[in-house]
Amino acid sequence: MEAGIVGKPNVGKSTFFKALTLVDAEIANFPFTTIKPNVGMGYVRVKCACSELGVSCNPKNSVCIEGNRFIPAKVIDVAGLVPGAHEGKGLGNQFLDDLRMADALIHIIDISGRTNEKGEPSTDHDPEKDILFLEEEIDLWFYGILKKNWGKISSKIKCQSKEIAKEITEQFTGLGIKEYMIKDALRQLDLAEKTDWSDDDLRNFAKNLRENSKPITLAGNKIDADTRKNYERLKDKHAITPVCADAELALRQAHNAKIIHYLPGDGDFKILKEDLDERQKKALQFIKTSILEKYGSTGVQETINKAFRDMLEMIVVYPVENENKYMDSKGNVLPDARLLPGGSTAIDLAYKVHTDIGDRFIGAIDCRTKKKIGRDSVLKDGDVIKILTSR
Repeated sequence: MEAGIVGKPNVGKSTFFKALTLVDAEIANFPFTTIKPNVGMGYVRVKCACSELGVSCNPKNSVCIEGNRFIPAKVIDVAGLVPGAHEGKGLGNQFLDDLRMADALIHIIDISGRTNEKGEPSTDHDPEKDILFLEEEIDLWFYGILKKNWGKISSKIKCQSKEIAKEITEQFTGLGIKEYMIKDALRQLDLAEKTDWSDDDLRNFAKNLRENSKPITLAGNKIDADTRKNYERLKDKHAITPVCADAELALRQAHNAKIIHYLPGDGDFKILKEDLDERQKKALQFIKTSILEKYGSTGVQETINKAFRDMLEMIVVYPVENENKYMDSKGNVLPDARLLPGGSTAIDLAYKVHTDIGDRFIGAIDCRTKKKIGRDSVLKDGDVIKILTSR
């Protein structure tokens, strides 16, 4: 699964992306800096199972720092959207198409209100308008697909007795939308048995499908510049996370330079270098007092955790080969941490590890209880699992 970083131009998406991944992305103060999407790996932070099990782990596919496991998660930074993108305005549908396989969206908004709807400098723009316009653009994108193909869909349902869910799913498979999502939307809107849809039905279905197939988490970036207190006004209504991507990028770069010790998501840092110049001291002091002490963190780590853990409801599972010592065949303790969709089963984990492992699956062991579990056993967050295979 992957999360798409979206929003209008010039709100700090590329800075957020770089802070999250430390991948070089062009950062400039003008619209449409990002022409092609940047793809990288962010890291979801969870408490590692090593602490609970009382062992020292040797991660291979992830990182464990001070009992915190950082697990790679794919993110894509897409160029800025402007109102009317579904009609080709700005750089148009190219950007919507870049989002087609995103499972969740991280919407970066300029909470300070210093950029207008086109991403141009402003003084008093209401960021709530940006929240609503992006939702509307994607709704209209979905609606356009459905409207364009509705005659064909309706004809097949009426004349060929085709299933409505399957026919609609066929139109949206290129967007990573599954049939169960279509069925959920049909059921919630009481449209499963209706063949003559009004235009309102089409629009309501598109909106419902967007809400369920592309869940959005909101990041109120530039919180340090929010002099008009937009965050306080909007935080509860829209569940906004306060973010300062500039501060997070500075902290991560300072950590890499061994100037400070900082763990992404923490509310503090430790200065390691004594001979800091005055500029560095002021910058770190500002981040400490104006961001970390005030909001608890820079918000970047919290945002990606929300996208994958809350919006997508993903769990973390640790596959091992030795159920007693929690090791792989080479003696690495808790070597892998896998992000899986909630509701995943033992057989899903087996195929996630390797196709051959899945094909030869005969059972699994819950390493905490030492009990054998079957292929359809639903896994829990934090499970440590040994997969049993035929020879």
